[in-house]
Amino acid sequence: MFRALASSASPPPQEPRGTAAAARRPAPRAVLLAVLTALSVQLLWQAGRPPARARAQDLPPAPSPATLQLAAMGDPVALSKATMLYVQGFDEQAGVSIAWRDLDYVKLRDWLQRVLDLDPRSQYPLLAASEVYGAVTDPARARLMLDFVYQRFSEDPNRRWPWLAHAALVAKHRLHDLPLARRYAEAIRLHATAASVPAWARQMEIFILEDMNEGDAARALIGGLLHSGQITDPNQLAFLAARLEQLNATHKP
Repeated sequence: MFRALASSASPPPQEPRGTAAAARRPAPRAVLLAVLTALSVQLLWQAGRPPARARAQDLPPAPSPATLQLAAMGDPVALSKATMLYVQGFDEQAGVSIAWRDLDYVKLRDWLQRVLDLDPRSQYPLLAASEVYGAVTDPARARLMLDFVYQRFSEDPNRRWPWLAHAALVAKHRLHDLPLARRYAEAIRLHATAASVPAWARQMEIFILEDMNEGDAARALIGGLLHSGQITDPNQLAFLAARLEQLNATHKP
């Protein structure tokens, strides 16, 4: 019975002889050459493409003061610092570096305004405006930064005078604008009256007047300082007296 079953069972199907051989047969040379050619063309095309260039984003408009006050959540000083870091880092974006002269300085000034409004005791926005962004080679942009320092100086002159003094030096030596430098120096003399303000800062105007060939104005200014009673330090009084004597000797009729 078992033999009958065994004999009646059909034998397992046999794989055609050519199938296994065909599976082991190498691809035709023409196909390999076509694949290699296509791969070479792809590699050459990729190598010939210009490298991807990161695109700089424009500095967005500064938020309104009301928006920032709301976002401060009762801590405007912390938001002021975070905002300043955002502004300061905007010229270094992922994959691209932006030159200061390419920034929108009107928007930049507005951002610095907001930072200072959030924390009026912060010196950082004025420092950045006078010594960093004001150092740009574009005179129009530099003047915008210097004017920002000048406009905000009067709010706290005894603390903000260093940045206006630096603005006066920039106006004199980089912009070669002596009248502008004198305006800044005059503001320091008139409004930065605390004892902590050094004598050289309050006397900048004298030297700028000399550079402007305004000898009479410089002598009048020194004489006014000597007789105003504002200066009590003997060394400062002696320096001014000696300077007045030199100017008188230089401008003898």
